[in-house]
Amino acid sequence: MRDSEAGDPREAQEEGQVGGVVEPARGRRRSRLDAQMQLVLDMYASLGGKPVETLTPEEARAQPSPASAVEALLREQGRSTEPEPVAEVMARTIAGPAEEIPVRVYRPASADPLPVLLYFHGGGWVIANGDVYDASARALANAAACMVVSVDYRQAPEHKFPAAHEDAYAAYRWARGRAADVGGDPARVAVAGEGAGANLAAAAAMIARDDGLPVPAYQLLVYPVADYDFETPSYLEHANAKPLNRAMMQWFFGHYLRSPRDADTPAISLARTRDLSGLPPATVITAEVDPLRSEGEMLADRLRQAGIAVDYAIYGGVTHEFFGMGAVVAKAREAVQQAAAGLRRAFES
Repeated sequence: MRDSEAGDPREAQEEGQVGGVVEPARGRRRSRLDAQMQLVLDMYASLGGKPVETLTPEEARAQPSPASAVEALLREQGRSTEPEPVAEVMARTIAGPAEEIPVRVYRPASADPLPVLLYFHGGGWVIANGDVYDASARALANAAACMVVSVDYRQAPEHKFPAAHEDAYAAYRWARGRAADVGGDPARVAVAGEGAGANLAAAAAMIARDDGLPVPAYQLLVYPVADYDFETPSYLEHANAKPLNRAMMQWFFGHYLRSPRDADTPAISLARTRDLSGLPPATVITAEVDPLRSEGEMLADRLRQAGIAVDYAIYGGVTHEFFGMGAVVAKAREAVQQAAAGLRRAFES
């Protein structure tokens, strides 16, 4: 569902949910959650996780994730929980600025050399890992017929800003220089990510431009963290949303940033960066019921204003984290196909 089909996202409020209905605020009409998305959210609630913002990072990392809810829902429905098959998955490490960076290489059933998609998982730079986002990497490898290299960058608070960004750029430099070591084509490298991972992907592209390196062939930015502003329309509308809300984002920033001054850097506030020229074309995907929706839309607009080709979509009735839920949410499969179409065009040009 593209932005022209999703309806006005400002109508989706998160004052509370009853029977799949997102309750309105300030007199706006109700917006109904996608029925499949609601099943995932109900299962997620049943797993008994505590509010992330009340936990230590170690406790938060041990919590059930949205991916856990998808697996539990599949079991409840009597369906297989086996991941989407790919031809091969390899664990590797690459050189990083401070220590070796673990990566996982997903290969589809295609001939070498494969185009390369560097993928950065979500989790607010603090929680989650490649295991939690395994479904996204597999889906993109098959749909875009490319090698996906999923990067487990350093996380906060053990490693504060700009550690994750430094690792993301190191992974990009590795892909441009050494992707052939695993059967990839260093001349065809794109970047992708979800949430904080989308922030890392876009930042890596900007750093490459500023360093005089060839920029990525494409950037896939799924509900990117692109600003440090908790008063945007979507933050106000979905302050209490699940599985991501305003308090969680403040908790993530509090652990990753050394001080609020870091938020003013282009790497964090992408949508307020003065110069977005010279960056690669992009697919920007947002979810209607997501506090990050407004900044994703702003980033897409700013890229267009800088002359960058952007394929932008709001997926209606779904929440943050929907992209990797293709096993149970049809709109996730649609979003992956949209993403893959842009990547294929870039890799073939």
